[in-house]
This record gives sequence, C-alpha cells and structure tokens, in this order.
Amino acid sequence: MSAAHLIRLPRSDGSLHAYTMRAAAVWTPPPPGARFNRVAYAAAHVVADPLSTADPWLQPAIDWDATLAYRDYLWSLGLGVAEAMDTAQRGMGLDWPASLELIDRSLTAARATPGAMIACGAGTDHLEPRPATTLADVIAAYELQCEAVESRGGRVILMASRALAACARAPDDYGRVYERILSGLRQPAILHWLGEMFDPALAGYWGHADLDRASEVCLEVIRANAAKIDGIKVSLLDKHREIALRRRLPAGVRMYTGDDFNFAELIAGDAAGYSDALLGIFDPIAPAAAAALAALAAGNPAEFDAILAPTVPLSRHVFAAPTRFYKTGIVFLAWLNGRQSHFVMVGGQQSARSLMHLVELFRLADVAGLLADPAMACSRMQTLLAVHGCDG
Repeated sequence: MSAAHLIRLPRSDGSLHAYTMRAAAVWTPPPPGARFNRVAYAAAHVVADPLSTADPWLQPAIDWDATLAYRDYLWSLGLGVAEAMDTAQRGMGLDWPASLELIDRSLTAARATPGAMIACGAGTDHLEPRPATTLADVIAAYELQCEAVESRGGRVILMASRALAACARAPDDYGRVYERILSGLRQPAILHWLGEMFDPALAGYWGHADLDRASEVCLEVIRANAAKIDGIKVSLLDKHREIALRRRLPAGVRMYTGDDFNFAELIAGDAAGYSDALLGIFDPIAPAAAAALAALAAGNPAEFDAILAPTVPLSRHVFAAPTRFYKTGIVFLAWLNGRQSHFVMVGGQQSARSLMHLVELFRLADVAGLLADPAMACSRMQTLLAVHGCDG
C-alpha cells in the first residue's frame, strides 16, 4: 500500500486519525448480452453543471454529457435505468421541465444502446398542492406527464403524488385516480409507493397513516388494475411489510424492492418468492450489484451474498435519517469514483449532509471495495476536508 493511500480523517471531537485505505475490489462485469434472473433498475442521479450562472436553489442546471455518460455506464453493466425518479432529485432541485428534458435525452440514448432497459417517472410535481386542488387537477397532471413519457416511447413509473396525498379525502379517492390513469396507459406501468421517510409530504398515502390499512388499499388498487400494472416499487424500509405484500400480489405483478436497508436478502428471496429491484443504492454500487446479480443468475447465491454483504452497511448509512437527503451521498460517491469532476448538486444539495456523515461514507465505501481508484478518492477526500478546515 503506497503512502498516497494514507489519509488523516477527522473525529467528531476535532482530532485527526490516520486511515489506511484498502485496495479496490476488482469486479468482473457481466458479458455483453448477459441476462440476470432478476429485473434490476438503478435509479440514477443527475450531474449538475457547476459553471452555470443559474441560481442553484431556484433553477436546475444539468451537465447533460456527464449525466448521460452515467446512464451509459449503468447500461454497460447490464442494469436498467429508472429515470427522473427521486434519486435524480425529483422534487428536491429537479423540476418537471428539467425532468422532461432528462427523460427525452435518456430515451434517445437508450434507443441507441442495444439491450438498454429504461423506465421513467411520471407524477404530478408541476402541480403545486393548494387548498383548492381537486382530484380532477391531480388526474390532469398525471395524464400530462404520462402522455409526455409514452409519446416519447417510454414506460411509465407512476410516482406517488404529493398533490393527491394533500387533496384526497378518503381511500376510495386513490382508487379512482389510479384507475383513471392506468386505464389510459399504452403499456403496463410500475407503481411507486414512497414512504414518508423519503418524502414527508407523502405521509398517509393510500388514505391511511396506519401502514396495514394503507397496504390493503394499495392491494385493492393493484388487483382492480392488474392488467395495467407491471409491478410496484415499495420504499418503506420495512422488509417484513414488503414480503407480506409481495406474497399477496396478483400473478404477473412484480414486487420491485425499494428497500435500501434490506435489498440483498429481498432480492435473494425465499421459498415463497423474491423481489426484483428498483433501487437508488444501485447507482453508487453498480459494479458490485451487477457482479452479484450475475452470480445469482449463474446459480451461485453464496457469491451473491458475499458480494453484497459489505454494501449493506454502506447503503444503510447513505439512507440514514433524514432519509430524503440520501442523494447527497450518492453524488459524493460518484465524485470520489471519478464519474463526475465535482461535488456540486442541483438545488445546492451537496450541503444536505454533514462532513462527519461523508467521512463515514468514505470509510464504508472503502471497506466495501467500492472506491475504484483509491488514490483519486483519497485526493478528492483531502480536498473536501481542506474546504472544511480539516487539512492538518
């Protein structure tokens, strides 16, 4: 280990300690055209343009070349891309016009990439919830975004709606809205149940604060519209609830895990079934995720478990409360790994996590073998420390 891979990291009391980095893991990418035995989407982040003169709190400025290059990277590993989702800072810096341009550019790139799998988020985020907002307003907003995605040849991920959560007066309101939207789609959609830990404005989704009762409403909606639903992504960070819901889904409707705390065991599954994947954590751990999925497809679950085991503590730290700020860790890891040249985010969200959170994230990524170039990661971490006055 060269001296270049030594770094002095701060403790919360202000002292510094020497940390020796590990050698990077070498992940064997799946061969071109290889198929996994799980459907696997990585919800991908966007790369900001740090030289834009736009006010970062008010107007998203995106480096399109770097953003699309990251999608090419995910596709090269055999992963699908879940586009314009919360990982792309939807509703936290990325507005609908920028989201639509992102969708348009990514769909064009996917068409030029053999085997590229992509699905795109459609919601109601251009509709600001107001006291006078009605279900008709929500339906119109959903229809506008769904039509925008499908008219470009995209598959819809039907995102949870803040406006619907705000104006629904009873669980049946959810049923009416979802039936209307799903009936008008050209191909089956993926539903997205995003828990309030990811977005506090979605508290009480499906008409109930009690998750058992909410799950019943969700299941009723799925059963009533099963022919129009490819699957549902559940992001509640509760593996037992996901498994219980998974076992009750109609035949042909997939469970896409969105549980970034327990994803490895949920994807591995049990005698009664398994979850497919639509995960934000697959963005930063993409090479490990692809290698693990290839091992699982080859009939080697022990290797699958061994590869993903050290990524789970990393993921739990990335998604630690306040969970909605997890995007900062994902972009931070992309910067450490040379996938972008800077640690700047739309909406100025690079400031959403503390330095000590990022220090621990650096260490956990190193332990997981996910810092591809230790010298680069060390140099970039030292730059961040110096900005925070920790360059002693």
